Formats: sequence, structure tokens, C-alpha cells
Amino acid sequence: MIPRYLVDFDLNELPQVHTDVMVIGAGIAGLFTAIKASESHKVLMITKKSLLDSNTRYAQGGIAAVISDEDSPAYHIQDTLMAGAGLCSPSAVDVLVHEGPAGVQDLIRMGTQFDLENGEFALTKEGAHSQRRILHAHGDATGAEIVRALSEKTKQDPNIEVWDDHFVIDLITENGECFGALVQKPDGHKVFVRANATILCTGGAGQLFRYTTNPDIATADGVAIAYRAGALVKDMEFVQFHPTALCYPGAPRFLVSEAVRGEGAVLRNINGERFMERYDPLLELAPRDIVARAIVNEMELTKSTFVYIDFTHESEETVKHRFPTIYEFCLNYGLDLSSDWIPVAPAAHYMMGGVHTDLYGETEVRRLFACGEVSSTGVHGANRLASNSLSEAIVFGRRIVERIQQLEPLQYTPAVSGDCTARTEHAKQPIVEKKLKLQKVMLRYAGLKRTASGLEKGHEELKRQLSIFDTCLSKREEYEFANMLTCALLTMQAAIIREESRGGHYREDFPQKDDLNWRKHTVFSREQGITEGHIDDV
Repeated sequence: MIPRYLVDFDLNELPQVHTDVMVIGAGIAGLFTAIKASESHKVLMITKKSLLDSNTRYAQGGIAAVISDEDSPAYHIQDTLMAGAGLCSPSAVDVLVHEGPAGVQDLIRMGTQFDLENGEFALTKEGAHSQRRILHAHGDATGAEIVRALSEKTKQDPNIEVWDDHFVIDLITENGECFGALVQKPDGHKVFVRANATILCTGGAGQLFRYTTNPDIATADGVAIAYRAGALVKDMEFVQFHPTALCYPGAPRFLVSEAVRGEGAVLRNINGERFMERYDPLLELAPRDIVARAIVNEMELTKSTFVYIDFTHESEETVKHRFPTIYEFCLNYGLDLSSDWIPVAPAAHYMMGGVHTDLYGETEVRRLFACGEVSSTGVHGANRLASNSLSEAIVFGRRIVERIQQLEPLQYTPAVSGDCTARTEHAKQPIVEKKLKLQKVMLRYAGLKRTASGLEKGHEELKRQLSIFDTCLSKREEYEFANMLTCALLTMQAAIIREESRGGHYREDFPQKDDLNWRKHTVFSREQGITEGHIDDV
């Protein structure tokens, strides 16, 4: 059983800090929402590392919004629904598409500089998009540019206080209402932050898997602490594996953006053959789940650990201009994007599921909100459309701030305590070993291809790690592992339950999509266990 709180505490004995709005996490979701909230509230922003450390910083492709006269909201809606494989919330998609362009204008006003061509936004196309609608910055450094602009604005804002290197252990709740969070400071001391509104912007869960494009901070913290606090967690089986991450000895799984294929790059197996025509009429620009599984299939057929992405038809000048970050990174390992075929393989990239919210980002726990990858707004369904994630963060960040304006101030502080009296001193096995074992289990049994027997075996192996909750935790890496284990268990259970293949969830024993029985969501509640909600229910 996952405990309600990870550590022992008594609020009456802890120092307290009060703020109007607490934003947990950085990235585009945290930075944008904090800036918008600061226009009328005092904001405390808590990051476990720094403002510059987030998944957003590594986002290359760009941000999707209807900008071109040749595009339309109807096209963007259609593309998003198609990629989402029947599990998108139409109302959430409608909100995203129609409010996205205004959010982009907000980013520009906040200092983001998108690439221009002939005085107009330079737009590119990515997989499963029918139109060119992806704005980008510095070629392939969109996320880094957004983080640069928003972090600079955040630092200059007198209404925003930033706590770097702090870790949010748990949310403090009573009677279904959030009063703030228990936070550990860099020196190990704990503090209770009381907030009128608490916003989770903690990003994703790529570190659940051995190979990922995510940084080391993506340890599923937000989903786990929300689950312990009583929020619903939805659709955890849908994990997006990016098809093309660099796969080269000594190099990390560096993202080779989908925009490279959008600009004409092709995929080849180790025999030099293009293969996507055998899998989908959209070829290299098919939805990510299709491309990723096609790559794995080719790797198995050719007994290889990678395939190639071939962009050599473009001139060196064009490659350097459009994809300078990827070009320079590959060059560090002796690979030239303009003249070499680049070895790539799929890697865990994005979590479609997460903390269930309404159309204003609020969870079932009152005063608790979630924004960005940690949330499940209904936009992405079973498979996120490329570059919709940055759009989602700004659209729902704005809506969260609208909702916060309507909140009455907290009237009291609850007398809450966590009881760890039954816990032992500390874990015997080093956390780094436990984490590696978890990542290998997830990769082997809950990766791109899944089976009932494999998932059951993986679930049993994960359950052997539950003893971590019987120990007294005190360090960041221990809290992170507890959060990772929580989300790994939820992901594995959801994958076992869903006996079909849809979007980012592929069952070899149930290879077809089954709308009759499975056009619904898997929903988890710590108090109620697993439920299955029909698409119109959640």
C-alpha cells in the first residue's frame, strides 16, 4: 500500500511560510503560470534543481499553433484527435486549438523570439500534422529559448520568489482541500508552505525507463504526490517513445527532432533500405507510436540495435542553419548530420497520462492544480500530437490563473501530521541500484511492445521494491525513487488492465484497437483503487 505521507512530521512543530500561489516545478508550465499569476498574486516558485532545468529546455521541434492563413483550427483539431486515437477530450482539444495562438502572443510579449522568414513566422511541419504550424526558435532550440525568456522575466518579477534546490515531499490536505506542501530545504530541514493555491508543474516521468530523452530530474514526482494526496491519476499506460533518439556508443539518448523528418529526412534500416512504406502511408511522418514500433520491428528483423536517419539530401548550409543544436551535438561524437546517416532508436519521451484535471487545470482536490506534462487535461488522448505539449502548458496555465482569481482565502491551517513510527532506519540497498533495476524492468516489460505475461512479471518485480515505503526517507534521491516506484506500479497496472492496442500502448497479445470495450480511460485513486471511466465520464 502506498502511504499517505512519505515522512514523519507535525505541522505544529514546523516553521511556516505563507504565499498566495505556490508553483512546484519550472519548465514552460511553471514559468508561464507563475508570471501570469504574479500579475495579481504573490507567487512562490519551488524547483528541485533550478529554473533552467526542465524537459522544456530540451524541446527542439517547437510549439504548435494555428498561425498561417492556409491553416485553420478545424485542421489542428482533426490532427490532434487523429493522433489521440479516440481518447482525446474534444472540449479540451477545442480549448487548446482556439486559445493556443493567443498564448503564443503572450510568450512573445514575455520575450520569446521565434524564427522569422521574410518578416513572418517560420513554420515547419511534424509527424501527423496536415499543415505547417510549428513555430520554432534558433532552428532547433525552441525550448531553450522559451526557458531563457521566461526565466529572465521571472527573475525580474518582484511578485515571484524562487526557491532553487528545494524538494516538495508531499501536499498537505484535509477534507479534500489542499493547504500547501511539506518542503525540504537544501540543508535537510523541513518547512510547511501554506498556499491559497498550489500548482503542480513538475514535468514528466522519462526516468522510469532505462533509455529516455528526458533529463535526470524527470522522476514522476508530481503524479506521485498528487496520487498520495487523493487526486485522480489517469491513462498512465500511455507512454510516448520518441522514434529517433541518438543511439551511439558513449553518447546520451539525445533527441533528433521530429522536425528533421518534417523537413524531408528518411529512415533506413542497417541494410540501407527505406522501410516506412511497409508500415504507414504517411511514411516517416506517421504518428510517433507507429514510427517507433516500425523502427523496433526493423531492428528485430535485421538483428540491430538501431536504424539510420538520413538527412544527407540537404546541403550542409541548410542543415547547420535549421538544426544547429542537433548538428553540433552529433559532431561532438564524430557524426555529421549533413553527410552521415545518424544511428537512432526509440527512447521514452513523454507521458500522455497524469493527474486528471478539468478544463481549468483543477484536480479533484480543491485548490490543487496541475499544468503541463504532469497533468492529464484530455488534450493528448492515447498519443500526443507533436509540439502540442508546449501549447497545452500555456493555454491551461492561463486558465488556471483565471480559476485562482475566484478562490476565497484559506481560513485556517489544519492540524496534520505524518506518522512513520513503524518505519525502519533506512534502505539497505543503495538507491542507485534500486533505480537502475526499476528502469530495466520498465524497459523490458512496459516498453514499446507489451504482453500480459511480461506485464504481470514486471508488476511482481516492482512490488518487491515496496519495502522502500517502510523505511525512513530523508534524501532527495530516496523521495524520487519512492515517487518513481509509485508511478511505475500505476503504469504497469494500467497496461495490464487495457487489453487492446491504442496510441502509445501496444499489446502484442491484443494488437487491435477495441473501441467497443476500451474507448474509456483507466483511472486510479489511492483511496478507491482502480476504476474504469468511460470517455464522457472524465
